[in-house]
Amino acid sequence: MYFTLSSGMELYYEDTQYGDEVLLMLHGVTSNHTVFSQPAEILKGKVRCIFYDQRGHLNSRYANKEPVTMETLADDLNEIINGLSLKNVNLLGWSMGAGVIMTYVKKYGCGALKQVILCDMTPRQLNDESWQLGLDRGRYTADVVRKMESKSFKVVVREFARGVSPKLKKLPFFVVDKIVGNLLADCDVNVIKSLFNSMKTQDNRDAISKLTVPLTYIYARPGSLFSPRLALWYREQAKMAKIRFKAVGITESTHLFINQHPDKFAWEVSKLI
Repeated sequence: MYFTLSSGMELYYEDTQYGDEVLLMLHGVTSNHTVFSQPAEILKGKVRCIFYDQRGHLNSRYANKEPVTMETLADDLNEIINGLSLKNVNLLGWSMGAGVIMTYVKKYGCGALKQVILCDMTPRQLNDESWQLGLDRGRYTADVVRKMESKSFKVVVREFARGVSPKLKKLPFFVVDKIVGNLLADCDVNVIKSLFNSMKTQDNRDAISKLTVPLTYIYARPGSLFSPRLALWYREQAKMAKIRFKAVGITESTHLFINQHPDKFAWEVSKLI
């Protein structure tokens, strides 16, 4: 199915239709809706699962008005929630999808939400003296950004992919480049470039203080892109916001834990709902 935005562009989405609870799920950058296909199948009948391809990705890759930023995706999310008349939404985002949720909360609040579930994502990618919980376990700094800006986008995505899946570090560059090429073949590369640039400038640390619904943080253990210590940071922020908080670690996993452990992921989500 396709959802038509106010701009006239269309986003592909799937809706399992049945279930007393609504679970709306957002994928990460260069990923697509299929990352949630198996968990949605497991939850089918118990939970109404809705998941879609964000702009520039797979079946929505032609929804590519420039520039596409995290704010653009948050606006799309708001249109979908309102356009499908969704209420009391259990809103889940993985990786970039979690960043979209934080941006959405800052812009639109929590009026349509029942709870927020963030999966393996930092509120701020860039690290400095006051923030060490960003991308690449604190190693993604302004100096690293400057060096990366002199490299081709293919190299940037290759390094990102090797961080997402550490086993790729053991493979030759030409093999990793083929994997990256396959990923980008299902995307609008200009949109992906735009989103990479948008994400590196985001600072959503104040978004958690705006939450008025329960928060869960699901993260990889031992992890890959981000430090497991982020769970402690989210806990402290939730405490200050006076909202209920839960941390869930997916053991023996990397940033790709939804693919690696779909049954475990679906089970943990079902317990939250």
